Amino acid sequence: APSMFSVRNCGKTLITRTQGTKIATEELKGRILEVNLADLNNDEDQASKKIRLCVEEVQGRNCLTDFHGMELTRDKICSMIQKFQSLIEAHVDVKTTDGFTVRMFVIAFTKKRPDQVKTACYAQSAQIRKIRKKMTDIMTAEAGKVPLRELVKKLIPESIGKEIEKQTQGIFPLKNTMVRKVKILKKPKFDITKLMELHGDGGDDAGVEMLRPEGEEAGNTLAAEVAAAAAEE
Repeated sequence: APSMFSVRNCGKTLITRTQGTKIATEELKGRILEVNLADLNNDEDQASKKIRLCVEEVQGRNCLTDFHGMELTRDKICSMIQKFQSLIEAHVDVKTTDGFTVRMFVIAFTKKRPDQVKTACYAQSAQIRKIRKKMTDIMTAEAGKVPLRELVKKLIPESIGKEIEKQTQGIFPLKNTMVRKVKILKKPKFDITKLMELHGDGGDDAGVEMLRPEGEEAGNTLAAEVAAAAAEE
């Protein structure tokens, strides 16, 4: 898994052996893996999100993956839907600074005002339209000015949902505002260097001075002395 997650080795996948022209490593490329965010970050509180990873490169027995999407689990969505409230959804296509085109879906629910006595808290159609406009504007602004890696970091703590709740407070108070789903529509041309940077292996390949064993160094010195003596004779 990419370095934005705590657990790098997230599981195993099966593959048939290389036979003739069908090379096993090539068959693995493009495979989509679905992993729960709780397993990727060792945090049970994040169990309501599923992360999709795409295998981009194979090195030995390790598959290097990249982010391919995110989705809320069905039981989380079902637990938020209740009576006497309005459900508001919006979606938008955004291009990140590193060339990925993503489609983001957001979901929100209305809640009672602090001084409200009535049980129901339904929003009017005009208010829903205004809230939806705010949602698309915030998602475009938040995702359009960062690379995909930073966008994923925003999705995990639901900072986009909190920003939507904050800015729509004047129209109608919202609760449980979450990015419900993220889909990757278009990717830039594959670059192994960027993938290695994403996995934390893209540092400088500076050489390290090797210390020779004492015996080997002594042997080389002796051989040089013998050669010099032979040349003098």
